[in-house]
Amino acid sequence: MTLLINLAGLLLMAGIVWWFWLSNSTGKSQAVSDQDTTIVVADGVYKPATLHARAGETLTLHFDRRDPSPCAEQVVFHGLDVSEFLETGSITTVILNNPPAGEYRFTCQMQMYQGRLIVSPATAPRMKEET
Repeated sequence: MTLLINLAGLLLMAGIVWWFWLSNSTGKSQAVSDQDTTIVVADGVYKPATLHARAGETLTLHFDRRDPSPCAEQVVFHGLDVSEFLETGSITTVILNNPPAGEYRFTCQMQMYQGRLIVSPATAPRMKEET
């Protein structure tokens, strides 16, 4: 009986690790430009989870927090020194002023919600939105 309980616990832990850190998001990536972009925070994920932008452009991101989980209360852009608290049931605007080219993670404060912002050099061709 103890063996079954331990096995069930290990399977549960493996499932949690896979869900939050190893699973590939099936969300679409979205090109970001001077237009406003809305990111929905719900069900443990950011939708879209991958954003494409060009260096030298100011990005306006609107986070629509629908998840009441305490983990979803903050978004942190690693490498850009930007973070913002998100109110449940409302939209919070985050402005990124001219981020340099590179790939940046954005996460909740516990790093369970994860997304990527890919900033291409200004001379690179624009990314088309995936459908």
